[in-house]
Amino acid sequence: MKHFILICFALGCFSCIPLRIAPSIKTDKVMVAKKFKRKLPKRYAFIFEDPKDADEFYNYVNTKYALNHQDVAWNVPFEVNGSVYYFSFHEVEITTKTFNILPVFIDAALQSNDKEPFFEDSYISRTGSWYVAVTVADALFNDCLKPDYINREAILKYLRNMRVEYLNTSNYLEAFLKQ
Repeated sequence: MKHFILICFALGCFSCIPLRIAPSIKTDKVMVAKKFKRKLPKRYAFIFEDPKDADEFYNYVNTKYALNHQDVAWNVPFEVNGSVYYFSFHEVEITTKTFNILPVFIDAALQSNDKEPFFEDSYISRTGSWYVAVTVADALFNDCLKPDYINREAILKYLRNMRVEYLNTSNYLEAFLKQ
């Protein structure tokens, strides 16, 4: 009887096995984008978690830079310290995927009693987190977020201000009027 109680306790405590965990980014992170998500380019990226709905960052960039839905995600020009740079962004989803053990055992017990499985759709659960990855290039297509780039800190300051403005603004026309 002791072993049965220990097994039940262990199943209750460890009933979910994480298969993939989405990263938690408090503010922002600068890293090679391909290491963050395989489909992204092999360039350094300014990455932050996007709590807003899908395509909100697209709408923000389109409105703030008055792009009229023309090349919104690619080579958007901005100026830092008198130099023109171009940023591109990617909105990506990374899911947290877990395998749930308890529903498997319950369904196995039901099937052994000749009953239909009840939790068949809940063996694996997924929840997604959205991120925005911004890459920056200069006129010569140099990666401006590399650690040894000369104006990297000024560009990161601009991107951090842009992130804060995006997250704090609900009407993106305000961002356009602030320019």
